[in-house]
Amino acid sequence: MQTYIALIRGLGGDYTFPMKELVALLEELGLEDVQTYIQSGNAVFRSKRTAVPRLEQRITAAIEERCGFAPRVIILTPKELAAAIAANPFPEAEAAPKSLHLTFLAEVPARPDLDALERLRKPSERFALKGRVFYLHAPEGVGRSKLFARIERSLGVQGTARNWRSVCNILVLAEQKA
Repeated sequence: MQTYIALIRGLGGDYTFPMKELVALLEELGLEDVQTYIQSGNAVFRSKRTAVPRLEQRITAAIEERCGFAPRVIILTPKELAAAIAANPFPEAEAAPKSLHLTFLAEVPARPDLDALERLRKPSERFALKGRVFYLHAPEGVGRSKLFARIERSLGVQGTARNWRSVCNILVLAEQKA
């Protein structure tokens, strides 16, 4: 069995979906040892299935059937999440974990418009794109960041963001199952 991490966009934000219900839904799909992290669409589970795109589609379809909306689901392995953490280009920002966000992208952007993001960047903000992960250090908060609001549009790829504390805690959960 393989351990996976599902990052589900919009749960806990635009759409409320109790994590107990998410656990039950994932178990109905045949996923095992399901555990969630906070009320924002983070789940760690084990599965015999190894086709990640198919798992993403099945979870999205099940949530849509149950709740009437189809969230973007991005599945990572613990190794992929650990690599994203290790590749953090702003290690000094880890001391303020709510200021550092990683946006996990559905795929590597084919034609990212980083110049557009640079034009929106506040002087205090820094960003970097590394493969399927977009890193943003926003000391004034992402709620006030014009850059944060335009990440997907400028990259041309859907994604879902998590702050540094959440990313690290999700990895801890995943490594306990591995």
